[in-house]
Amino acid sequence: MELGVGLPTAGAIASPDAIVRVAQEAERLGYAAVWTFERLLRPVGKVAMIGVEEPQELPEIYRSVYEPLVTLSVVAASTSRVKLGTSVIDVLMHPPVVLARRFATLDQFSGGRVIAGLGQGWMREEFETVGVPTSRKGAGFEESIAALRAAWGPDPVSFDGRFYKIAPSEINPKPVQSRVPVLVGAVTPKGIERAARIADGLNPIAFARDQLVGATTAFLNAAKEAGRDPAELTVVARANVPITDKPIDTDRPFLAGSPEQIADDLATLDGTGVDQVLFANDASVDLDTEVDLLRRLAEATGTAA
Repeated sequence: MELGVGLPTAGAIASPDAIVRVAQEAERLGYAAVWTFERLLRPVGKVAMIGVEEPQELPEIYRSVYEPLVTLSVVAASTSRVKLGTSVIDVLMHPPVVLARRFATLDQFSGGRVIAGLGQGWMREEFETVGVPTSRKGAGFEESIAALRAAWGPDPVSFDGRFYKIAPSEINPKPVQSRVPVLVGAVTPKGIERAARIADGLNPIAFARDQLVGATTAFLNAAKEAGRDPAELTVVARANVPITDKPIDTDRPFLAGSPEQIADDLATLDGTGVDQVLFANDASVDLDTEVDLLRRLAEATGTAA
């Protein structure tokens, strides 16, 4: 199984130097991909959150989040092999042609290493900020992805949708990859079914083993029912977990704990259809400790180059 790492683009150790160092160490250690994410803003006050009954303040980690594609452009110049992924960019926050050109430019500068992880977004305040109604989710999300792919395709590009239109045009540069892989971030049954129809892969959050395996199975079965070959699709699970120096003895979340505990959990995913787990360490550690934990995890899983 492949391993990925969420770059320190937010939180206590986030900085340009830390981002580049973690990316370079991840590449040296044999990690398959490094990942960024998008947060446009952190509202002051409480906000409605998915799966939470009462509005709450967003975690302080969101006070400052480095822009994902600019960050990956710097990482592209500092590495040579590791894949560059977003987990996720909220596609409805961006005009499709603008986003398509940014991804294509990054793919050119990186020599074809881009993975476009896309989500719909959920925070009402962010939708208001970019002037997009939340009602555009669903149909608008699917249309955005179709418009992205059109812009990455051969010229002249044209698109005539309900929400977006592209007059017959030349749109360049094109990506290096003949097909930029699009992963959809989803955990709900409807979102998983949508990913199975329109995406190249699924990027679910791993809350528990049974939940993750169930989401993966549902995705691959839905793809087959849609006439697609599941073997051509990928599942990259996102683990927002604490990675700790010492084992967690009680109430340990799945994929959390010491690198050795995590390696044991990863072994239980063999043969389930999960292709990669990307780790976003939510433990409070310094940069040197973060790098050392990545080394230990690579060694514990046999990933180390």
